[in-house]
Amino acid sequence: MEKTKKLIPLAEEEIIGKIYFIRGKKVLIDRDLAALYGVETRVLNQAVKRNLKRFPPDFMFQLTAAEFKNWTSQIVISGSDKMGLRKPPLAFTEEGVAMLSSVLNSEIAIAVNIQIIRIFSRMREAFLTQKDILLKLEQLERKMENRDTDIQTIFAALKELVHIPQTERALIGFKQQEE
Repeated sequence: MEKTKKLIPLAEEEIIGKIYFIRGKKVLIDRDLAALYGVETRVLNQAVKRNLKRFPPDFMFQLTAAEFKNWTSQIVISGSDKMGLRKPPLAFTEEGVAMLSSVLNSEIAIAVNIQIIRIFSRMREAFLTQKDILLKLEQLERKMENRDTDIQTIFAALKELVHIPQTERALIGFKQQEE
């Protein structure tokens, strides 16, 4: 009888928690991807090395020593400072994760890739929505700056009206003649 692994959908928070912002891009680290796919990190990296032409620098890159140190400080794991790693890990962008589905051709890899790509898409949509809101706030702020000067001008004119010096003026109205 053939063994089949049952596909268990991953929690969205589990995947989002593994996405880091490195070199101005949202990336997933090789060891996290391997864990999500249910393979060893070395197996994932061997598959990538056999297909390096599919992974240009904007799809995948290796962390520098400084980036590796920063990454290890972002994740709170006790143990050695290298966490069992002999070299800085590979980081995969959204495009690199999509390309991994053609390199790792298992049911789990395909299902996990679909979830990851959907999460990246939702994150992009959320970012664009947030960007639109920020633009509208900036426009409103610019409008309000002009309103502030207009309101200040109105208040200055009102203050002048209140402080007009009162001069003795002749009374107006009906005057009775004295007899």
